[in-house]
Amino acid sequence: MRSILRSAVMAGASIALLSAQAGPPAGPKKLVAVLNFDYSTVQTNVAALFQTNVDIGKGIADLLVDRFVTDGTYRVIERKALDKVLAEQNFSNSDRADPSSAAKLAKILGVDAIVIGSITQFGRDDKQIGVAGSGLGSLAGKYGLGGVGKRDAKAVVQISARIVSTETAEVLAVASGKGESSRGGVNLLGGGGSYGGSGAGAVNMSSSNFGATIIGEAVNQAVTNVATQLEASAGRMPTKVVMVDGLVADASGPLVLNVGSRAGVHVGDRLQLFRSGKAITDPATGKVLRRMDTAIGEVTVTEVDESSAVATYNGTQPVKVGDHVKSFPLR
Repeated sequence: MRSILRSAVMAGASIALLSAQAGPPAGPKKLVAVLNFDYSTVQTNVAALFQTNVDIGKGIADLLVDRFVTDGTYRVIERKALDKVLAEQNFSNSDRADPSSAAKLAKILGVDAIVIGSITQFGRDDKQIGVAGSGLGSLAGKYGLGGVGKRDAKAVVQISARIVSTETAEVLAVASGKGESSRGGVNLLGGGGSYGGSGAGAVNMSSSNFGATIIGEAVNQAVTNVATQLEASAGRMPTKVVMVDGLVADASGPLVLNVGSRAGVHVGDRLQLFRSGKAITDPATGKVLRRMDTAIGEVTVTEVDESSAVATYNGTQPVKVGDHVKSFPLR
């Protein structure tokens, strides 16, 4: 009996220790949008490399989104939703690195912060290595070779990024990253990759083929450096808790809700669906104290604009116009 009690006490102590070490649960992940990076500084180099003007700013942004999604530090708004708002707001390429323009866009998107950035170096880094003077130079001269030298071309990519506050346009964090290929080569789109179509104008920088090239190796290194720094700054972002409360506006097909990005709704959000029941009123004032709502299922948001959203339904009862949608309670 004593051994059993001793074991129970030790087990209880172990559980208590684990609970103490676990600490409070982490807060909700911040939702961010990543704008296409500004590449105006290196546009001439890009056109020379790809034989056409390729939007490498979009490629860099897509790679950064991939890192965020994989690492899980941030939630990232869907690219399709971002592109739609950019088109509606006539957001120009010149606005890509402007914090005030980005903050206005972030409010429409309903995100906690927005990431903007610039590409400051993209292309070759040629180094002339000369061998002359010294003993080897004298030897070369003896055999009539003159000076000995070689040209070694490496790819170098440098980018900078900033996290901008939705509310104040304040820059909350900055990051910079530089990537250099570990291999030399004349053709930056070769050197181990099987990249083709450099004149096509559509470069998938997320592909393994591009990543295996010399320039792709430098791009991935620079993006990884920036992503690591921005993820380390996640704690600087203010927590913004939004509780969605809306109604079903149409139930004839995919559900249409009367709340959108201005109310904090995002693509991928899951909301509870309720049917309103009896209203309980205050006998003294007649004011509605509460409604006896019944949970009938949940919805998942698939499309969002400023004032409405489209959602799919999972539940047991047919949905009616006027049914309530609400955020799940915070844990």
